[in-house]
Formats: sequence, C-alpha cells, structure tokens
Amino acid sequence: MGAPEFSVPTLRQIVRSGRRVVAVYTRAPKPGGRRGLEIRKTPVHETAESLGIPVHTPASLKTEEAQAAFKSHGADVGLVIAYGLLLPPAILTATQFGCLNLHGSLLPRWRGAAPIQRAIMAGDPATGVDLMRMEEGLDTGPIALREVVPIRPQDTAGDLANRLAQIAAQMAIRGLNALESGSLEFTEQASVGACYARKIDKGETEIDWTRDAEAVRNHIHGLSPAPGAFSNLVIRDKVERIKILHAETASSGGAPGTVLDKAMTVACGKGAIRVLQGQRSGRTALSGRELMRRESLLAGSVFKRSEASLSET
Repeated sequence: MGAPEFSVPTLRQIVRSGRRVVAVYTRAPKPGGRRGLEIRKTPVHETAESLGIPVHTPASLKTEEAQAAFKSHGADVGLVIAYGLLLPPAILTATQFGCLNLHGSLLPRWRGAAPIQRAIMAGDPATGVDLMRMEEGLDTGPIALREVVPIRPQDTAGDLANRLAQIAAQMAIRGLNALESGSLEFTEQASVGACYARKIDKGETEIDWTRDAEAVRNHIHGLSPAPGAFSNLVIRDKVERIKILHAETASSGGAPGTVLDKAMTVACGKGAIRVLQGQRSGRTALSGRELMRRESLLAGSVFKRSEASLSET
C-alpha cells in the first residue's frame, strides 16, 4: 500500500524476493500535466501494472464494501509505505499479522505526512527509517526495526528520500523474514519527543532572508525539488519568481536578500547562502552564476518578499 516514487523500491524488492503480492493499493489517478488534461497514475500504480499485480484505488477504506474487498485477498500482512489514506480498525485487523508501516523518520519525531522535508527544514542532524506495527493513531505503533541516517548539509529532500527509499526496501525484506520466522519483536515508542510533520503548504515556500544562513539553506533544501522555495527578483523591470533548489552557506554578509557577487551569493540575517541551482519560472534550472549571466543580473540586486508575506509579518 503506497503511492509516490518513494514507495516503488519496496514494492520491487518484495517481488524480487519471491513473495507473492496479492494486491497493490494506491491513490486514484488524477489530472496532471501543464494543462491538467493528462490522467496520471501514481508511480506505485504504474509499477504494479508493469509487474502484473492487481491494483485497487479506493477513495476510502471506511466502507463495508472496501473492507470486504480488502479481506477477500487473504493476505498474510499489509505493508504500508507513504500510502496517504488512514486505515480503519477493520483494515488493520483484516490480515493474519496486521499491517506494518515503513516510516521515514525516527519516531516519535515527525509523525505524519512530510517527515523528510520537516527534518531537513528543522535542521535535524539525522533521520532514518522505522518499521512499525500500525495502530489507529497516526504513526503511534510499536517499532521493530530502525536505521539511522545522517542528514548532510548538501542533502535536499529529494536526495534524502532516495536514500531512505532504498533503506526502506531492504528493511521490508528483513522485517518480512523476521515475521515469517516469528522473531520480529516490537518496542513501544518513546513517550517524549513526539512532533508532527504536517503537509507542506504553499504559503510557507517563500524564503525569509532575515533568517540565518543555515536556516535559509535548510528551508531551501527541505522544499527541493518540490514544491521549491522561492523569492522575487526584478529582472528587466519586471518582478520574477526565482525558485532556489540547491544552496550552500557562505561567510559573506550584507543587507538580507542582497545579491553580493556574480556567483549569486545572497546575504541572510546572519551569513549568506550561495545559489548552486536556481530556476526562473518556466525556464530550466541553472547554477546561480549561469542565472546571473543569462539574466544580466548585477551584484547589488535585491530579492524582495511578496506583499502578502510582508503583510502577514
């Protein structure tokens, strides 16, 4: 049971291990593309079809019909990774061994929808993958397996998700092997340190240059590649939105938001960040230096916050 690209390595690894996946549950296809005219299936949906596995896309698992259909598969265990739907008690108890969840954080920290992004944005030194038994509560169940992964200064959410996805795939097999042998043991989560990784809201994607350089870099990396952190810059007398996808801290300083040099080093409240990859709306991503050159930008240009953001502060 999963949806995004993050879930795909686990599905492939389970199939590769020789186990029979009786069904895949994922989110329903939805309109996509630039004009919203394409109907796009989730990466898990497309992968399951390529492997010849039946796919189910119920909008909810709370109906008697959906629960009966789930139970009819006769599965030994449900394995969940970034599925996105709440599982009611009737689903959690419908298989012999219940439902196991692979979660991309060190629980109880960052329960919820966006643990990888939130860990980077908060400046956490490490995160990881937990294999837990699911309960009615959101990511509250006891933990069986854990792997800790350091968060490097250069890691974006995309980079970290790719690493954690491969770890989760291997952990799934370790967990299923232990489950089969009766050696999978669970430990209750810690009672302190719980926090929730709420979904990323577009309203939090604008960069606040008054923050210190590390906080700005973490904000950028936590939102990269999507939805992307942005700021506004005047280019040829027109305000343009620039997404910044990758950055590093620098020791320079100046008025927050000011471009300090040809490499697109931008001053923060304390220190500065150097733009390693930026993207003007509708254009290809470039290094900060290339972006400066292509758009004929000069040192002294200033990133401006949107009027809406200024009014909120």
